[in-house]
Parts: sequence; structure tokens; C-alpha cells
Amino acid sequence: MQQLLQTVLAEYGIGGNNVKADAIGSGLIHATWKITVEQECYILQKVNHSVFADPQAISDNIKRMGSYLQLHHPQYLFVEPIATLHESTLVIYNEEFYRLFPFVKKSHTYNVVNAKEPAKEAAAQFGRFTKLLSQFDSSQLKITIPSFHDLDLRYQQFLHAVENGNSQRIKFADALIQKLMSFSRITDEYIQIKNNPSFRLRVTHHDTKISNVLFNEEGKGLCVIDLDTVMPGYFISDVGDMMRTYLSPVSEEEQDFSKIEIREEIYRAIIEGYYTEMRNELTREEKKYFFYAGEFMIYMQAIRFLTDFLNDDLYYTAAYHLHNYNRAFNQTMLLEKYMTAKERFLQYNASLF
Repeated sequence: MQQLLQTVLAEYGIGGNNVKADAIGSGLIHATWKITVEQECYILQKVNHSVFADPQAISDNIKRMGSYLQLHHPQYLFVEPIATLHESTLVIYNEEFYRLFPFVKKSHTYNVVNAKEPAKEAAAQFGRFTKLLSQFDSSQLKITIPSFHDLDLRYQQFLHAVENGNSQRIKFADALIQKLMSFSRITDEYIQIKNNPSFRLRVTHHDTKISNVLFNEEGKGLCVIDLDTVMPGYFISDVGDMMRTYLSPVSEEEQDFSKIEIREEIYRAIIEGYYTEMRNELTREEKKYFFYAGEFMIYMQAIRFLTDFLNDDLYYTAAYHLHNYNRAFNQTMLLEKYMTAKERFLQYNASLF
């Protein structure tokens, strides 16, 4: 580790013998450390280029957005990588990609949503990010993960796995397969959205878990971070991912399925926070799809987990034999509980919009 630190930090003109590295974060993709060099702190991150095949595309996207925001919204806190002495934002060491960020003092993140106020603040920050970039040409952004939130493709991959996957696993998961197939109208609706000119492609974060928002000491949102998945997309991706990851007090890793629940106050917080920023950006047609956004993301994640289980766990790391099956079952139960609240949530949406 010390050799890595000395080599990488030297590219930034940072050195010394008193370099301290502490692993931080709960992300499943990148490895992240807080680096302390005397009185200065930084965030060092190793980019997972198995997931992100073109790390330079990420750097180019961040640079373009940063330049736009600096020109048009200089007051916005946009945390972008520090340039090396050679004006690059990536350092290659042992065939791995590293980047260095400034450490935002007196800031913190949350890993889970335990109250409505952080949920509302986070939703507002993701809405604000998209709003501030509303005049930025999203087609300038490179695609860092192709077809990331393409539900039509994910459903076709699911059907292919049902036909061609592990036969024993297919037989074991038959009841769950049939249940998820019975919700295929969610995919049909997504196809309609893609063909509906009322739905705009915008600068979309695509990974709106609460740990991707920085908060100040008073619990107010400062900005969004982890911009690797920022690409052109539909608002349902960001709102839906908040629904999927905020509404229940437990994550997709929970095996005690009785703990899965839908917290109505968190649903309202997400809607209120995001809508506060995006009310003038969304079309009348788009505003009808806030509830659908949750269905869209929860369903897509359920079929992705089950697809991977049927394909012998090729994508998502499985710590035990039924890991991806249990994740899929978890998300399916979350989807069913979410659907039972549809009438209440639609009434609330109507009162707000």
C-alpha cells in the first residue's frame, strides 16, 4: 500500500513520510480511501475498470459538466478529480486506474435512510443536479455503462436466462420466475416511455443511493458525488432508484423478508424533495410517472438478480449458493408491497401536482 501511495501521490506533487490511508465507504464497485498528508486530506479511489471499461470516458464527462457548471452556476459545489502535474485526472499503477479528489471538510454521508429529512435533502440534491444541467447538451456525455437502465434489454436477458440458464436453478426458481413474468406490463410501459416525446433525456445520475450525497454538519445537502454513471437518461431512473433504496428500512441483502416494508413518510419526502427542484423542468406527462418510477427500478433490479442467479452468478458477487436468488426474492417482495400502496401514493401525487 505504501508503494502505491507514494507512486500515485507523486503524480500530484504530494509526498512525505507521514501519509495515512483509511479505507472508507460502503460502495461495491470502487475501492476508496481517505488520505491524510500532514494537515491536508484527500479522497483516493481505484476505478473498477471491469465495470467501467473506459475510465477516460468518466473523466471526460466530469470535465465537461464541471466546465459548464463553473461558467453557469459557479456557486454549486461540484467535486471533481484533482489534475496531476501532467494535467490528467487518472493515474495508472499496476494496470489499475486511480484518481484523487479534494476532501470536503465538515461534510459526511449516510449509508442508510433512517428519517424523512435526509431522504428529502438527498432527493432535492439529485433534482437540483439535473435542473442545473438542464441547458447542458446531454448528448455530449459518453456512455459509461451501455444500456445501464434499459428495462427492455434487461427483460430480454431475463427471458434468455429462463430458456438457456442452469436447468436446476430454473426449476428451483420457477415460482419466482412466473411471478416476475406476471409483472411484464412494467416493461411494456417502459417501451412506451421510450417512444413518448413527452419524456426528455436529461443529465441523469443513475445511482441515487443516499451515500452519493454529501451533507453538512447541520444535515443539509451540499451536493451529489460519485458521478461515474452520469449519462443521458429519464427522470424515472433517479427517482426510481431512490424509491428502491430509501423506502424500506432494509436493503436487498436482508434475508428476513418480514423486515421489508414501505415507509410512506419516506415516499413523500422523496417526491417533495425532488419535485421542489424539478417542478418546472418536468413535462405534464412525466409528472404522472412518479409512482411508476419505483415500479420500474425495483422490478428491473429483481429481474437482474434472478437473471444472474439463473446464469450461475456471473455478474453480481454471490457470497453463498442462493445469494442472488434471495436478493431477487427480496426485491420482488419489495415490489409487491410497493404496489399495495399504489392508490394512496397516487392520491398524494395528485394533491401535490
